[in-house]
Amino acid sequence: MSQPPPAPGPGTRHPSDPGTRHLSAPAPNPSRTDALPPLASGPGGPDALRPLLDTVLDALAAGSGERGGPLPAGGPEAVATRVADALGDVLPDTGDPDALRTLVQVLAAGAADPADPLCAAHLHCPPLAVATAADLAASALNPSLDSWDQAPAASALEAAVARTLARTAGLADALVTTGGTESNHLALLLAREAHGGGVRLVHGAGAHHSLPRAAWLLGLPDPVVIPTPNGTLDPAALDQALTALPGPLLVAATAGTTDAGLIDPLPEIAGLCTAHGARLHIDAAYGGGLLFSDRHRDKLAGLEAAHTVTLDLHKLGWQPVAAGLLAVARPHELAVLHQRADYLNADDDTEAGLPDLLGRSLRTTRRPDILKIAVTLKTLGRGGLGALVDQVCARAREFAALIREHPGFELYDRPVISTVLFRPAGADDTAVAAVRRRLLHEGRAVLGRARLDGRLWLKATVLNPHTRPDDLAHLLKLAELAEGSTPG
Repeated sequence: MSQPPPAPGPGTRHPSDPGTRHLSAPAPNPSRTDALPPLASGPGGPDALRPLLDTVLDALAAGSGERGGPLPAGGPEAVATRVADALGDVLPDTGDPDALRTLVQVLAAGAADPADPLCAAHLHCPPLAVATAADLAASALNPSLDSWDQAPAASALEAAVARTLARTAGLADALVTTGGTESNHLALLLAREAHGGGVRLVHGAGAHHSLPRAAWLLGLPDPVVIPTPNGTLDPAALDQALTALPGPLLVAATAGTTDAGLIDPLPEIAGLCTAHGARLHIDAAYGGGLLFSDRHRDKLAGLEAAHTVTLDLHKLGWQPVAAGLLAVARPHELAVLHQRADYLNADDDTEAGLPDLLGRSLRTTRRPDILKIAVTLKTLGRGGLGALVDQVCARAREFAALIREHPGFELYDRPVISTVLFRPAGADDTAVAAVRRRLLHEGRAVLGRARLDGRLWLKATVLNPHTRPDDLAHLLKLAELAEGSTPG
């Protein structure tokens, strides 16, 4: 009768370790394993990735050169045709070994490149190289933050970094989200549950669209919309509404509106919420990055009075998408997110000390977006990030000054953060919209649009810290030429 193999001694690798093999185990069949595509992680991962990264970088450079500007020329039909030509058969019978180069190049050639100073329409930042490199590591390792045994180090990293960012905002803890929309949805969910399943949202007319949509998704009453003269929530009108409305109420203020980057009067709003017993949520998806800046942090005074705060570091944080957080003042309220799934957080496992991650998100499978954030915070520090914030805010003010001095353009107002609204002097809304579309179609510049005070404005959002004054002058010149060549 054969004896079982001896137990491995100190320094001996376990028989199941890939580095060892039972003498009786069959040797692997090279004809089967050699044909398998390599993995991104594991011992062979780095060697497999290196040549592929060269391919990607070369394709990015080629595609950018082919585009030759902030976005591809020709409009949607031309771009779709180029993509279709490069893609061909989406699922061929036989694979194409050149697909990586081909598709990365066509994507780069057809991109709206946020690193181009003339691509300034949206809250769409050019990501930092160090953050993008960290994101590659996250993709290669592929942890999933729905149970500790899938992400041991990532779960510890997320807990520490999220708590630090929450405390930077004056709150206690934070959940990592995909961005402002998910954060706002979570904020309303926590408010609903804190009030026993019912709360009514009160927000300004300039609030982000995700707030009323979240109220609808959560089955809450129709929100009450408060006037926003000059683009910000009116405290007097809010006071009247809070006095007249039955509770419980959730007031949503905004620190950095999508249209103009305006900040509601947060201290006054916080005081009214306290006086009326209303809950306060602040959507600081855009403006939250001002916390890094000694020069601009005071614009967020009152943030610490909120029950919940939306933060978003793929805006004024220069992270690859996605990099959102919801900071909370009362961590015990997160208990309502708790779910039990025996295969992920069995009672005996949590009692034995394994962390329970299911209550940290509405999602189950969740990538470690915290890694790129942590690497950025550690690499640049508060001072380095603050310098980037100061840079883009200063460039926005310079652009506003150029517009103010130009007789052919009208400036909406001095920028509060880094968004500048302007329009050709004397043009109607139809002409303003045509200027933007002409620049897009020709691939010359990417400007946004915003409607304030009943008029349509061109919008430039400066999020590229490498933007130079002559880039801004060129952007204004392009808008002038487009306006002059647009039929009246």
